[in-house]
Amino acid sequence: MFTGIVSDLGEVLDVDEKAEGLRRLNIACGYDPDTIDIGASIACSGICLTVVGRGRTGNRSSFAVDAAAETLRMTTAATWHRGTKLNLERSLRLGDELGGHMVSGHVDGIAELIARDDFLDSAELTLRVPAELARFIAPKGSIALDGVSLTVNKVEGDTFSVLIIPHTLQVTTLGALRPGARLNIEVDQMARYAARLLESMPRAR
Repeated sequence: MFTGIVSDLGEVLDVDEKAEGLRRLNIACGYDPDTIDIGASIACSGICLTVVGRGRTGNRSSFAVDAAAETLRMTTAATWHRGTKLNLERSLRLGDELGGHMVSGHVDGIAELIARDDFLDSAELTLRVPAELARFIAPKGSIALDGVSLTVNKVEGDTFSVLIIPHTLQVTTLGALRPGARLNIEVDQMARYAARLLESMPRAR
């Protein structure tokens, strides 16, 4: 589990095609590699990936993860290349502060940034989501975009907006986004379960 509070900015150092539908990604990070366990989970721009290697690449700390066919199909990982910047978060431990909301790292789909309005020190992003996900998004609800926990401002059909504060613009990849960008989206788990519960309830006759 994760919280959607980004703890580091990573950078893809190289991508290795291990087999058909399987890519190994070597990612630079600011974490001490001695503290990263093989088999640990790290959220990479919202995708929960398992560490399969760790160490140093040149003078930089790094870790390796494998992205399988389903991950490549459902997320933006298929487009990552050398130099791609990633929001990183290590998995939640018992006793850690829950500063965002409960995030599983299981991406539901891809959202497209269709508009960006910049203000003095913040920005409003408007995104379009697949129609099947729009029903899980509500004003004042939680959403994770590229692994960043955010609060939904407005919802209209299959579009919604979020306001990005200065700190988030500075410490995540969201600050560099421009219209046309594609982001991994994970809807709020409570919204998903509530919708499922309503679907399973017997209808009044």
